[in-house]
Amino acid sequence: MTSLPLFPAIFTDMAGSGLIIILSALSLRYAYLLTRRDPDNFLWGFLFYFCITLTIFSISRAVGHLVKQMLLIGGQGELWNELSPFSGGLNTLLMISLSAVIVFYHKGVEGYQAIRRKALSLKEANERLNEAADQLRKMNLHLEERVEARTAELSASEQKFRHFFSNSKDMVYFCNAENRLVNMNRSGLEMLGYSVDNPPTLGLVDLFLHEEDLEQYFNSILRDGFVRDQEVEFVKKDGSVLYVHLSANGVFDEDGEFTGCEGIAKDLTRVKLMMGQLAGSEKMASVGQMAAGVAHEINTPLGVILGYAQLMMDDFGPETEERQNLEIIERQTKACRKIVADLLKFSRQSESAREQLSLNEVIRDVLAVTEHTLNMNHITVHRHLTPDLPLVIGDSEKLRQVFVNFINNAHHAMEEKGGGDLFLETRSLPESGEVEVMVRDTGHGIPEKIRAQIFDPFFTTKSVGKGTGLGLSVSYGIIQEQGGRIEVESLAASEAQGPELPGTAFHVYLPVLPADLTSELTL
Repeated sequence: MTSLPLFPAIFTDMAGSGLIIILSALSLRYAYLLTRRDPDNFLWGFLFYFCITLTIFSISRAVGHLVKQMLLIGGQGELWNELSPFSGGLNTLLMISLSAVIVFYHKGVEGYQAIRRKALSLKEANERLNEAADQLRKMNLHLEERVEARTAELSASEQKFRHFFSNSKDMVYFCNAENRLVNMNRSGLEMLGYSVDNPPTLGLVDLFLHEEDLEQYFNSILRDGFVRDQEVEFVKKDGSVLYVHLSANGVFDEDGEFTGCEGIAKDLTRVKLMMGQLAGSEKMASVGQMAAGVAHEINTPLGVILGYAQLMMDDFGPETEERQNLEIIERQTKACRKIVADLLKFSRQSESAREQLSLNEVIRDVLAVTEHTLNMNHITVHRHLTPDLPLVIGDSEKLRQVFVNFINNAHHAMEEKGGGDLFLETRSLPESGEVEVMVRDTGHGIPEKIRAQIFDPFFTTKSVGKGTGLGLSVSYGIIQEQGGRIEVESLAASEAQGPELPGTAFHVYLPVLPADLTSELTL
């Protein structure tokens, strides 16, 4: 029988024995590292003990094979035959131990899982208790801080509301369920003419001028819960009328019961006045067109009457009754022709010159003519003319007529009081590109009920024969023709209170001459 070489088998046996020792040692190290990372993990503990047993078994088995091969190579086969039963017995014991570890692993895992579930449950409960305790601890620690922060937020919110309430230029008010005013801001009290330091006790019924407006206000609040854009008239402390634009909300409790209201009212008095002036200017434009037609129609027959009267006067002596009657016809015809001339001026049918002029020079020219008469009637003239006043474009003759009308009206208003003070002031308004002229007197003032009519044609408060009612109408038309505007401020003697003095001020605003406009203007 031919024998095969044994070297490959011997080498493989010895190399495998060495490799199994190395691999088992690595497995043991890895299992040891796992147990160090998670000492409470049952699986890693089992794996560690399993690797210990496996490593011992591997070392015993591998050493046995190595010793065997070395003894056989050295010719000591009889010695191996004596040692082999002990090596085999040891390996058998180690294999039994390894099998026992594997057999009891299943029961150990079940016990471990039961214990772990209980431990996890206790851990979760403990964590929840710790979280609750931590929250309670934080709440106790930060409760005061939170209260202070919330108080600061409420204070800031109240401050914002208080700032809006106090600084609003509109009226802001609050009412209770009985519609009594419980609070009103400073602007509202000033609008109504009441003292801010000692506010009165008022109700809505005391504010509304018309009962139907108050009824509509209540109906809207109770039906819709709010009032939006209602224009009403309030009564001021002095009894005068205050036009307001009103918006309000009802306040209701959780059961829907009305507990009060809060509202904002905007003063529309100035807007109403401007609308009245606009309507008046439109009316004056229509009247001006009619006046122009009437003036042209009656101017011719008046000229004929005047001409024939003057011709007939040559036929009678100065002392005859006929001559005196004709002189009366002549005077009255000339008076009619003057009225016609005023009508033509009012209608602005005559052409206007366009030239550069200084309003200071116009005022000085007017005063040169009127100041002596004013002084004779104990009226003191005060000039406040701004030097280097910007130039304007206009008709100097017509502007003189305007200021003569204003001064004559002031003269008449103060003549009844036995004298007074007349103030003439000019100033530049760069922000609006205008020049302002103010003519103010200390006369009896214009009552509020007729202020909107003073520019109406033929409206006059003078007695018969002292005025036609066209002076201010003509002045208004001239200023509009020049591209300007007129504003009036007046306080009648019956309206003056305390240190306030009655009087009237006319403010004339004319546009400044543009800087790039040449001095050569077309007439």
